[in-house]
Amino acid sequence: MHRLTTSILGLLTALVSVTDAAPSSLTPSASGTCTLTASGSDDAPAFLKAAADSTCSTVTIPSGTTLSIQSKMNMTGTLNKHINVQGTIKFNPDIDYWSDNAFSFDFQDQVAFWLLGGKNIVLDGGGTIDGSGQAWYDEFAKHSSTLRPILLTIFQATNVTVQNIHMINGPEWINFVNEGQDITFRNITISAVSTSKNAAKNTDGWDIFRSDNVVIEDSNINNGDDCVSFKPNATNILVSNLSCNGSHGISVGSLGQYEGEYDIVQNVLATNIRMSNAQNGARIKAWAGKGVGSGLVKNITFDGFVETNVDNPIVIDQCYETSADDCAKYPSNTYIQDVWFNNISGTSSGKEKAVVASLSCSPDGRCSDVNVNDINVTPPSKYGTPEFSCQNVQLSGDAASLFGTCETTG
Repeated sequence: MHRLTTSILGLLTALVSVTDAAPSSLTPSASGTCTLTASGSDDAPAFLKAAADSTCSTVTIPSGTTLSIQSKMNMTGTLNKHINVQGTIKFNPDIDYWSDNAFSFDFQDQVAFWLLGGKNIVLDGGGTIDGSGQAWYDEFAKHSSTLRPILLTIFQATNVTVQNIHMINGPEWINFVNEGQDITFRNITISAVSTSKNAAKNTDGWDIFRSDNVVIEDSNINNGDDCVSFKPNATNILVSNLSCNGSHGISVGSLGQYEGEYDIVQNVLATNIRMSNAQNGARIKAWAGKGVGSGLVKNITFDGFVETNVDNPIVIDQCYETSADDCAKYPSNTYIQDVWFNNISGTSSGKEKAVVASLSCSPDGRCSDVNVNDINVTPPSKYGTPEFSCQNVQLSGDAASLFGTCETTG
């Protein structure tokens, strides 16, 4: 069991109000709560001013209020703040504006609507963050080079709790935790579903990058990509009690993509996961080939997964986006060690026919100490007995016999 430190923040409960003035006007009273109202135009300036105002210990968006966010919001450096979203934060789908003005990250060419960072922050209230994603899904279908903003980015933050929030219609990734410490998400509902023929693509529920001590728990996700993805240098992560539908799984990686960079994902526990109608269940993916990076995946546990209609319920792909010939010639330099697939049950979709688990490591001893226990996954009945495949790895655990002797390549 991994030792994870979770900061529990007391909610600030002082009361105050702000009048319905112009978006940039705030008149907090002495007690400490600033209540925002919709202005009929861009509400981002008022929201930013309240977040930066040290006299506003609590910023409230009341039930029935929808703030229209028409410009980017940089809330980094926020201190000791309770953002109480009872109503809705809705990002205007002005694709031309966001294409020119969204915050940008070099990592995987990401852009963002909103940066929330600093120390001791609670974002809660039972309300909604709406990314107006449909316009982006349709635009991306026409122009695949379009960069689509992340809905919520926790950036350079310590001791942040996001809880009891609905996140809908994210244009791309829903949550990005970038350079965070002691971050908790709890009771989050995510829905990113297209209403047109154009799919809601790359709508990862969470991407964790260069962050330590992150907890994601008790949440429901309906999206079109990874439910949770552990990107480079994500350490000490607990993911617990999630229901994921339509996703690409709980994924370590992809790692080792960029030449000259060393990626680490270490001490991860994903437990009590319900995965339905998904491309993958429990997955690790690392690049191989010429001109890629290196790294280490260590102490990863997938435990208590119940999978329904999943294409690839259990996966290691250490030749990710690499041909078999190139992987044999240039094995992955992202080593995989101390991995546990425990208590995984359910059904595959039959996309891989009878195969329900595929543990494909690079040649030359790049995977070690991979354990499989209590595996009970079956394909559709027309494919008969489940099949388990493996290569370039020696397995341990009470389910190792299901895989037989692993193929050696290279």
